[in-house]
Amino acid sequence: MPLTQSLARGATDVPLIEQTIGDFFDDMAAKQPDREALVSRHEDKRFTFRELQAESDKLASALLKLGLAPGDRVGIWSHNNAPWVLMQIATAKAGLILVNINPAYRTSELEYALNKVGCKALVTMAQFKTSDYLGMLRELGPKRLPLLRHTFWIDGKAAADVEEPGMRRFSRLLASGDASDPRVAQVQKTLKATDPINIQFTSGTTGFPKGATLTHRNILNNGFFIGECMKLTPADRLCIPVPLYHCFGMVLGNLACLTHGSAIVYPNDGFDPLTVLETVQAEKCTGLHGVPTMFIAELDHPRFKEFDLSTLRTGIMAGSPCPIEVMKRVVNEMHLGEITIAYGMTETSPVSCQSSTDTPLDKRVSTVGTVQPHIEVKIIDPETGAVMPPGQSGELCTRGYSVMHGYWEDEPRTREAIDAEHWMHTGDLATMDAEGYVNIVGRIKDLVIRGGENIYPREIEEFLYRHPKVQDVQVVGLPDRRYGEELCAWIIVKPGQAATEDEIRDFCKGQIAHYKVPKYIRFVAEFPMTVTGKIQKFKIRDAMAEQLGLTQEKTA
Repeated sequence: MPLTQSLARGATDVPLIEQTIGDFFDDMAAKQPDREALVSRHEDKRFTFRELQAESDKLASALLKLGLAPGDRVGIWSHNNAPWVLMQIATAKAGLILVNINPAYRTSELEYALNKVGCKALVTMAQFKTSDYLGMLRELGPKRLPLLRHTFWIDGKAAADVEEPGMRRFSRLLASGDASDPRVAQVQKTLKATDPINIQFTSGTTGFPKGATLTHRNILNNGFFIGECMKLTPADRLCIPVPLYHCFGMVLGNLACLTHGSAIVYPNDGFDPLTVLETVQAEKCTGLHGVPTMFIAELDHPRFKEFDLSTLRTGIMAGSPCPIEVMKRVVNEMHLGEITIAYGMTETSPVSCQSSTDTPLDKRVSTVGTVQPHIEVKIIDPETGAVMPPGQSGELCTRGYSVMHGYWEDEPRTREAIDAEHWMHTGDLATMDAEGYVNIVGRIKDLVIRGGENIYPREIEEFLYRHPKVQDVQVVGLPDRRYGEELCAWIIVKPGQAATEDEIRDFCKGQIAHYKVPKYIRFVAEFPMTVTGKIQKFKIRDAMAEQLGLTQEKTA
């Protein structure tokens, strides 16, 4: 029956899982101990469910032996690898809260994140490409990280060979655990599905990231219903080139697989289109995840036609809207006839809406699907709160098991986001058609999405204000063919001063993530303003788009 208002409720015929992640995983390992659970190609590692369970129990034991107790926070600062998923399962079993740290973070962001949530232990890569993670930790030192007691670096082929005070090898931590340690099972029995288990930082409009705190119940159920949309079974093998520090890799990837007995396959630590293509062929993957830019890079790789991708069936494309021509190529040339589209936000574990394997192609490219099971979605007038008629745009709100526990130790901002009736206000403008299909049409907050990364201009502005020559700054997003959007900063320098673009970029290097450094920098005398003195960012965007010839590049 067609909807008369933009309010939809998900199906409830399949009950919610009320177990913890550790208990659910143990049940899956008991059902299919010898089936492959994890393949990490770049590390040349393979685990059956039984082996993954034993290693996770061993790591949980090692973490408890450090003196960590349920509720303590433990950070993971790494790209994709086997230690990441071991930490995900082990911390859940030990009742520890895993804190995802973006590998693009630099010193000031790392310092803020670790201190904000009080991380007692951190597992990190030693280095990656030009990033020296141990060097950044040494630079911060115990004075700037007073709560951090233990640091372990993931040792591998590229890792430095020297241990130093306060920094030990991850392999040594793992070796100190005991897979049959009775304390792991004892602690596991005391945990509840509603306990917080994960903190993920989301950029804040005030310039400081917020720690979205998620429970077992939040992310285990979301992973399960995401896998249901993809019709995952133990026969599936999912290639996961998206980062684990995001919900995309950790929930839509790892937990969708673990809840369906499917195999997790990591092609590499960071994204590389060639290793994705090689991995899909070599491992006979049936699923593939990615943001549109990843799929474009794979399709346009000069060696694309060399690979047999005929085993592919499903996967998820998310992060930003997909151009229809790209979706057609993904379906026809990559054999992903049952690929799905997902929409969500970290604060909702993350997926609220998803298309299914049989959603018509036109709906797959023009919408983000329909509401997920056990979740409600409505489109409201942002001013009055009234539910909009079908087809009319308003703010998308969502309610149900997936809504986060809250922002870590930030009750005021939690209350701003989640109202008294438990609706999460997403800040996204959307429409819902009479069949319940949701389309994201814009953003209430001035959010920039660059290659799937959410960036709040206010955070970049706050940072650039620290530069001694900057009097005022405004940051906007400009359309970009490759990344969807790129950052542009308009800067007014202090009287009598002069600054260069390189000077501003050098100030950013090593302090904020590379994707937050503005691509375009312009020095101006004033900003366009309304009569009442409000800065008109849309005029900055329009002027720059025209100046740079970007008017034809605007995407959906």
